[in-house]
Amino acid sequence: MNVLIPWLEQLGQENRKVRAVLRRSLAQAPGEHVPAFPYVEPFLSSDTTAWRRQMHYLVAGLWASHWREGRTSAPLSIGHACRNHWQQSESNSTERRFIALLDADSQQLPHRLRQMVSLLKEYPLDFDALLTGLVYWNNERKTTQNRWARDFYHVSHGRGERETTDQQESA
Repeated sequence: MNVLIPWLEQLGQENRKVRAVLRRSLAQAPGEHVPAFPYVEPFLSSDTTAWRRQMHYLVAGLWASHWREGRTSAPLSIGHACRNHWQQSESNSTERRFIALLDADSQQLPHRLRQMVSLLKEYPLDFDALLTGLVYWNNERKTTQNRWARDFYHVSHGRGERETTDQQESA
């Protein structure tokens, strides 16, 4: 478990300035907004890769933009939150945006992720899991993208059984 998000949660409750600074950091490339340095740099070591550093700043900014006082429900992965939004809105654009996010390269990722987090403003997101996934975004096996896709497209076991039973009966 990463300690950045729990620390930001605690600090963000006490100090609105933290959230404002981190929200403003989203207007620049991740890791380039100097006022955000005191809130993220303590969680990075001197040998942290550029990618890992950028993802810490991106997630801190996304956390601040998504923060809502009094959220009590369990946080969801991006895939689960997108699925819930897709099912409730019945909008195919949610699926298209989700697929575009999964297909995003390193340059497109911050923009697409900001759009998606904004779309999911009503859902509590698991920013700890988001950070962990983003650190491995460039893995050649696309483990993060596959995990998010499974969360999005996963059909509960009970529903799958009914579909199978219905198909057998009609055969």
